[in-house]
Amino acid sequence: MHPKNQNIQSIDINCDMGEGGGYDAEIMPLISSCNIACGGHYGDKKSMEESVRLALTHKVNLGVHPSYPDKENFGRKTITISIKQLQDNIYTQISTFIRIAKGTGATLHHVKAHGALYHDLNMDRKKAEAFLEVLQEFDKSILLWVSPQSILKECAEKQNRPTKVEGFADRNYEADFSLVSRKKENALITKKEQVLAHILPMIKKNCIHLPNGEKLHAQIDTLCLHSDTQNSLAILKYLNAELPKNKIQIL
Repeated sequence: MHPKNQNIQSIDINCDMGEGGGYDAEIMPLISSCNIACGGHYGDKKSMEESVRLALTHKVNLGVHPSYPDKENFGRKTITISIKQLQDNIYTQISTFIRIAKGTGATLHHVKAHGALYHDLNMDRKKAEAFLEVLQEFDKSILLWVSPQSILKECAEKQNRPTKVEGFADRNYEADFSLVSRKKENALITKKEQVLAHILPMIKKNCIHLPNGEKLHAQIDTLCLHSDTQNSLAILKYLNAELPKNKIQIL
């Protein structure tokens, strides 16, 4: 490494894509990883193919984004479903996506659960173990994105499943590392300057600042900004401009 770059830090910026947003083509060049809806909360063969091609064009890490099978609520509510039904559905979502990705010459880089399933896997050991059991059916080198201090992270590490710890650029946290409920006014961070202020301590100091002033400590490998967050495109453009000024490069 050149001496002048020794103090440069790197961060992966990911975004949930293929969810019907109007800015996917503009967002993709601004991120380094994407998580593509695969039919659970949103998506069909056409949307998956379009998203995969966008990712390939811009050399973005390709991720699959399985959810509870609940398009009505966009996968953001826990639904009553048996473990067997959940496993079968998750398997179908991931295998369908892999088949579509292979058809375009792409390789799956990671798996990230969506919405209510994401949060339930953090807290429900039975569901976390069931989810990991499904992943055993696929390439063992595929990365799994997990929340810090989560049950899914603990279970995955016990199985030697390769993981990356994810933080959220546009969401506030509770003291237990869960995200502030979307029902609360301070759940989302939509102002670009506030997003930058929120993520700089995560990247530079492994520190998450809570709304009440308290701090949590976690080493974050990848940061998510939701494509359906208000001003998401403007925020990403701003981060691409401002992070280098803070000696941070997007991978």
